Amino acid sequence: MQWKSALLIIQIFLMVGLLTASCQTNQRSPKMNGVSLVASRDSILDTEINYVAETEANYIALMPFGFLPGSQEPQLKFNINRQWFGERKEGIEHTVSKLRERNLKIMVKPQIWLRNGTFTGDLKFETEEDWKQFEDSYAEFILLYAEISEELDVELFCIGTELFNFVSNRLDFWKNLISEVRKIYSGEITYAENWDKFDQTTIWDELDYIGVDAYFPLSDEASPDIDQIKEGWEPHLNSLESVSDKFEKKIIFTEFGYRSIDHALKTPWNSEREHPGLNFNLQANAYKVLFEQVWSKEWFAGGFLWKWHQRTNSGGLENSRFTPQNKPAEIELKSFYGSFRN
Repeated sequence: MQWKSALLIIQIFLMVGLLTASCQTNQRSPKMNGVSLVASRDSILDTEINYVAETEANYIALMPFGFLPGSQEPQLKFNINRQWFGERKEGIEHTVSKLRERNLKIMVKPQIWLRNGTFTGDLKFETEEDWKQFEDSYAEFILLYAEISEELDVELFCIGTELFNFVSNRLDFWKNLISEVRKIYSGEITYAENWDKFDQTTIWDELDYIGVDAYFPLSDEASPDIDQIKEGWEPHLNSLESVSDKFEKKIIFTEFGYRSIDHALKTPWNSEREHPGLNFNLQANAYKVLFEQVWSKEWFAGGFLWKWHQRTNSGGLENSRFTPQNKPAEIELKSFYGSFRN
């Protein structure tokens, strides 16, 4: 009888272990641990795909671009030979096929670039004729990449990035566009709104996720410590949770990132070339806090780091830009994303 009792005890321990493992797995449910991959001039190489995979990301965002010569020139230009290969239809198709070889999931995120870097959120045309011309070309742009996304079994499609005035002023167009996208694309859909307007956006009911480009200001200090950065997140976390609850949708950070400079958390969206001084420790700490404070939230579905270049010599300790490559922040990224690997 003693051996039967011992066997029963062993079975109980095994059951407890399995239940504990199951709970831990549920607590570590998959998130979109993503990076935004900068498009290539030419076909992406196998060595470059391997380098991207070393980030330990499970999702990659690809950004085909459309261009407007000016804020009052309504004809969007896209998929033209003057663009880099990686920004065009054939480039997206090629890159997706190579990323699939590494079992990576994809978000296709078409974006508009305005000459001289004018902010797309302020885009607003003066006449109905111009609005109509722009809408027709924008719909053609989006539907092209929605169709490609369906053909390539892309998991997530983003129908626009930081277009608050466009969305606010032309709501009927956007509802119709979403309907047309769903006719040809069977995956999940989001839209990427800027950090200061996501709570005013009116199309979340039509989408699968609330997309936020998460350049939230966190501190006015030149080099805040970790506790100060955590404190800076508190009001934004409350706002994010409130919007998630209101629409009963999870939130994706369609972009997140910090530059490696002093005051990087005061205006994190600032991409001007001039800067107050390099600060690699602040960039690394900002990632560390974001991962610790946000990723475990139930309302949060994951995010896409802005941004990652294909070349192994990108970034470095003389680079002030957003990429964490060859900087201390790269260690934070790989360590955290790697913790989700089995």
